[in-house]
Amino acid sequence: MTTPNASTPAPKPWEHTKSGQGSAADPLAARFVSSLDYDKRLYTHDINGSIAHARMLEHVKLITADDLKEIERGLNEIKSEIDEQGDAWPGWKVELEDVHMCVEAALIEKTGDAGRKLHTGRSRNDQVATDLQIWISDAENTVYNKLQALYGSFVELANAYGDVVMPSYTHLQRAQPIVVGAELMAWLEAFRLTEDRFGLNDGSHWYSHLGSGAIAGSALPLDRHNTVEQFKNISQSYAFYGPSANSMFSTAARDKAQDFVFALSMTSQWLSRWAEQWIIYASTEFGFITLDDLYTTGSSMMPQKQNPDMLELIRGKTGLVYGSLMALLTMCKGLTIGYNRDLQEDKRHVFAAYDSVCDCLDMAARIVRTTTFNEDRIKQGLDKGFLDATSLAEYLVTKGVPFRTSHQVVGKLVQQCRDKGYEKLSLLKVEDFNAACTESGSKAVAEQDIYEWLGPENVVKRYQSAGNAGLSGFQEQLKAWKERLAPTD
Repeated sequence: MTTPNASTPAPKPWEHTKSGQGSAADPLAARFVSSLDYDKRLYTHDINGSIAHARMLEHVKLITADDLKEIERGLNEIKSEIDEQGDAWPGWKVELEDVHMCVEAALIEKTGDAGRKLHTGRSRNDQVATDLQIWISDAENTVYNKLQALYGSFVELANAYGDVVMPSYTHLQRAQPIVVGAELMAWLEAFRLTEDRFGLNDGSHWYSHLGSGAIAGSALPLDRHNTVEQFKNISQSYAFYGPSANSMFSTAARDKAQDFVFALSMTSQWLSRWAEQWIIYASTEFGFITLDDLYTTGSSMMPQKQNPDMLELIRGKTGLVYGSLMALLTMCKGLTIGYNRDLQEDKRHVFAAYDSVCDCLDMAARIVRTTTFNEDRIKQGLDKGFLDATSLAEYLVTKGVPFRTSHQVVGKLVQQCRDKGYEKLSLLKVEDFNAACTESGSKAVAEQDIYEWLGPENVVKRYQSAGNAGLSGFQEQLKAWKERLAPTD
């Protein structure tokens, strides 16, 4: 059993109602409530929030212009010190529990009473809610930039190999012929939708919490609209729509954090699905792609191996991101409508999910940029699986055969090919096609032009529906992506 140490430091500044040193008297308690090991990364956002709050206090005459000048000087000095010293900054003190109190304590050391006035009308409850929200704003911009880099890698790869004809797969069985570029465009579409989920340019939950105080607001004449304007003056990325409508909700909610980690989870899911597909494509059995040596590893026992470990790790790290989302959801499910200390743990999971997804996006962009598609290998097996069967059914439709009937006819023709040992429908004669039609109760409709609908290379040229996975669809989508990624003045 741990016993309090008699030589503990003075009571924490927010525990004056206790006798003795309060929770500071037990080293385990002091460490247990501390969040410095992960929330110190909020220091820039905490300082920016404090500057916005101080400017509002001066605007409503709760502090003087000289106070504000001293506060800003001190905070800017602290930021410079932490920028330079990082974890070695002497102001990080575990007994002060978190980044907010460490910064404030250092400010008071530098400015005296001016620093002591900064917390007027403010609680750590609204402070941390605001800090986390503006951190998420910056984090979303970082994710956005990493997604742009990934998009660029896919477009580069599509330029190089987009016209190569390959099979598509449903149920991991061969389906219809496509071009490589169409699949690359499919991944781009998936990641574009994940970008939308991050709420970039979206006002959802984007309201300033500062001024909510501990839970009920303040009797002081705080101007929360002015605080919003001060944030905009500091950075346009902090362009809140306005102050939050309810102080109790502000200090209790972590909706923005949950939305953010959900968006990270969906990004991770699509990264994992892409990684799984390319792990399969890189296998000896498929051989569709070759990964750069930089992004494979060898075996400690088998000298011939080139394992797709980077892709496997992208797939594996999804579990951590999902876990972070479940932790946040679970943490909030039983909390009353006010701040509870459980919420201190939110940042641990938000940061872990963010760091993991950022690393995976960077790695994915590098893998995509350096991968080659093996056209000869893909072409060797392109006639297997009767990829043109649907195209044949559609040909019959153009000749007036009902689709359900044409589906039945082509099914029998595929079986006929298998019975004869044919791997291609084009090996059948026009008479064979017409005989199958007649047998189904339809008229003989096949003509010599039927062969223009057969063979994977012909099929990918015939697709014409919007968004198709053939040449026309790929080329249209690639053009749109190039326009989207083109630099703007």
